[in-house]
Amino acid sequence: MTELSKPQQGSAAGPEPVPGPRVGPRRRTGLGVALPPLAGLLIALGVWWLLTSVLEVIHPAVLPPPGAVLSAFAAAPVRFLDHAGDTTVETVVGFVLSSACGVLIGLSLAGSRVLERMFTPLLVAVNAVPKIALGPLLVGALGWGPKPVLTMVFLLCFFPIVLSTATGLTSTPADLAELARSLDASRWQAFRKVRLPAALPQIFVGLKVAMPLAAIGAVIGEFQAGESGLGYLIVQAGGVGDTATAWAAIILIGLMSILLYFALVLLERFALPWVRDTTSRG
Repeated sequence: MTELSKPQQGSAAGPEPVPGPRVGPRRRTGLGVALPPLAGLLIALGVWWLLTSVLEVIHPAVLPPPGAVLSAFAAAPVRFLDHAGDTTVETVVGFVLSSACGVLIGLSLAGSRVLERMFTPLLVAVNAVPKIALGPLLVGALGWGPKPVLTMVFLLCFFPIVLSTATGLTSTPADLAELARSLDASRWQAFRKVRLPAALPQIFVGLKVAMPLAAIGAVIGEFQAGESGLGYLIVQAGGVGDTATAWAAIILIGLMSILLYFALVLLERFALPWVRDTTSRG
C-alpha cells in the first residue's frame, strides 16, 4: 500500500523532453529572394497602369502609360542601351575615384585630431553647396564631355564615404583596442589587424549610401554638360515633348542603380563574410 501510494521519482514532472536537432538560421532559396522584389515591381506597375490607363488621373504628357514607355524602348533598344552604357561607365568611374579619395581623406581625419578640426567644417560646407549650381561653372572650366560629369559624381558622393571611414576608424570597440595593447602591437599592426577590419562594415555603409548618389551625380552632370548618356537623352526627349522616351530612360537609370547597388552588396558579403555570422536582424 505504501509502496503503491508513493509516486515514482520523476513521474510528477513527466518524462524528460528529448532534445531535438538544432535548427540554424533559415537560408532563403533563390525564389524566396527574388519573389518580394518581383511582387513589389508588379504592384508598382499595376498602380501605374491603373492611374494612367484606367482612371486617367494623370495626363500622358506628365506620365505616359506603361505600354507607351515600353513601345518607346522597343522602337530603339540599341540607342537606349548605348546611352545606358555611357552613364554606367561614368557612374562607376566616378564612384571608384570618389571612394579612393574619400577613404584616404577619412583615414587622414581619423589619424589626426588637428586635421579633423581644420578640414571637417570645410568638408561640411562643400557638401552643403547645391551641386547643380556648380554645373555651369564646371562646363566653363572643364568643357563638355565626361570630365564635368565625373567631377559632379565625385562631388556628390564622396562626403558619405569620408564620414563613414572616419567614423568607423574612430569607433573601434574598446575590448579590441585593449587586446591590441595587451599584445604589444605596433601602431601599424593595430591599424591593420584591429582598427581597419572593425571599421570595414561602417565604410561599406558609406559606400552603399554613395552608390545611388553617384548615379544621380552622373545624370545631373549629363543634364548640364553631357554629350551622351541617359541624362542627355532625357533632356533631348523632354525638349521635343517625347515623354515616353524620357520615362524609358528614367526607368533604365533606376534599373542601373539597383544593379550597381546589389553588386556592391555582393562585394561586401564576399569581402566581409564574418559580418553576417556575427550579427543578427532579430
